[in-house]
Amino acid sequence: MLIGLWIRDVVLIEALDLSIGPGLTALTGETGAGKSIILDSLGLATGARADAGLVRRGATQAVASAVFAPAPDHPVWDLLEEKGLSYARDEDLVLRRTLAADGRSRAFVNDQATSVGVLREIGDLLVEVHGQHETVGLLDAKTHRRMLDAFAGAGELLSEVDALWSALAQSRERVEDLKAAVGRAAAEAEELTLRLSELDRLEPQEGEEAALAEERAVLGASEKALADIGSARQGFDGLSGRLATAHRALTRAIERALAAGAAEDGAAVRRLASAADAVDRALVEAQEAEAAIDSAADAFDFRPDQLEKAEERLFALRAMARKLNVSVEELPGLRARFADQLRAIESSEDALKGAQADLAAIEAAYRAEAEKLSQLRREAGERLAQAVMGELAPLKLEKARFRVRVEPSGREGPSGVDQVAFEIATIPGAPFGPLGAIASGGELARFALALKAALAARGGGVQPLMIFDEVDQGVGGAVADAVGLRLKRLAACAQVLVVTHSPQVAARAEAHWRISKAGEGDRLRTTVEPLSAAEREEEIARMLAGAQVTDAARAAARALMTA
Repeated sequence: MLIGLWIRDVVLIEALDLSIGPGLTALTGETGAGKSIILDSLGLATGARADAGLVRRGATQAVASAVFAPAPDHPVWDLLEEKGLSYARDEDLVLRRTLAADGRSRAFVNDQATSVGVLREIGDLLVEVHGQHETVGLLDAKTHRRMLDAFAGAGELLSEVDALWSALAQSRERVEDLKAAVGRAAAEAEELTLRLSELDRLEPQEGEEAALAEERAVLGASEKALADIGSARQGFDGLSGRLATAHRALTRAIERALAAGAAEDGAAVRRLASAADAVDRALVEAQEAEAAIDSAADAFDFRPDQLEKAEERLFALRAMARKLNVSVEELPGLRARFADQLRAIESSEDALKGAQADLAAIEAAYRAEAEKLSQLRREAGERLAQAVMGELAPLKLEKARFRVRVEPSGREGPSGVDQVAFEIATIPGAPFGPLGAIASGGELARFALALKAALAARGGGVQPLMIFDEVDQGVGGAVADAVGLRLKRLAACAQVLVVTHSPQVAARAEAHWRISKAGEGDRLRTTVEPLSAAEREEEIARMLAGAQVTDAARAAARALMTA
């Protein structure tokens, strides 16, 4: 619902703040008083096309703000979410537009800058305009299906069709993915089989490269250590024999010296004995050293072919890793992945058949529900056409015929398979055609009222705010009263603003604004006055009598207001 309109420097309005209530509000005044400026200002705030001519002479810019209080479940909140605009569902929604004298404009939603296009999208969800020169929404056939669905009460069935459409899209995507996988399978399978057989022969293990590198390093060090031990052992070759020969020679020398009469404690014998003892000790040490060297050599468990095997294994693993463009540590995982891929390829045909069966089932379910929706639309279209035809005669459109055309669009979608169009023929015998191509401005506005009245009777297809601009143009008497009655009925489920010259229409309103113009030249201004009950009676009497308001006109006005 629109609850406020704030206007600054728009044409003849310098400053105007309007509070707007529910139900039917009538805007009346002399021709040229500026009633259209109010609608132009609302259009400016809701993203309608605008040019610099709307800026009041002498002002730098025009500003229009419209304050709405949409219901918490109104689709406008989802649109704000989609556009990335912040909002709170329990607060008012403020749309604002500035228009500079050079024609540049800026748009704001809750004081957040946005594009005029986004402002227009939001406005289209909040306001519907029907008038002599435009009928926003109704001429767009894309809106007809939504209105028919609301009239038919198709919400639950629409949700089912939408859910099945989403499932159908996902199922089709899965089938296409599996088809592509099967198509790639033949070429991939041969390559995978070859690579997997190579890896199976190699049997790479987790952590094997590090273990082999360590083993290689240890074996290489062992080989060099044994070579050094061998060199040390060679240094002892024949040493023990020579030391034994030297010890025997020294022993014989002692024996000869004693045989020649040398004293046993003489210097020569003592020195020979000391030399013999030293040689004996050296012999013992040499023998112990040889044993220690032999023991050290035995401690190295080294086989010449062991290092060669470790190096061959390490080099084979690294060669395979280079071939497959991975690290050695990745080879075991790659082997497992190749095996999984081969199994997947082998089972892809079965998976594709299963996915195709699922797709066929979902397609059948979707088409069955879509056909139910189509049937519901056709039946509702017949009822809507009858309801609209019942509204046309009182609105001086008795020769017009209306129908709802429901036919296959040739495309499946989340809303089913139908193309819906409202068509009219205003001349007997003439073929049906689109609303905009057939109806004149006045006829179109009254037809819009008839359609909205029929839709409102079922509680659907009606915007929260509807504006009818001189929908009673060219009619009077009973027809004007019929227009007022239908506007009144429509206002029971929506907020309605009507610009009217008809006292019969104005008399049906809950609220009444009088638009007037005062001043001269550059001081000419448009003002808006909310009228009290007494003032309404006087205004309606003026509309009935013209310039000279009589008591009879006042009595007639009272009669209209109480009818």
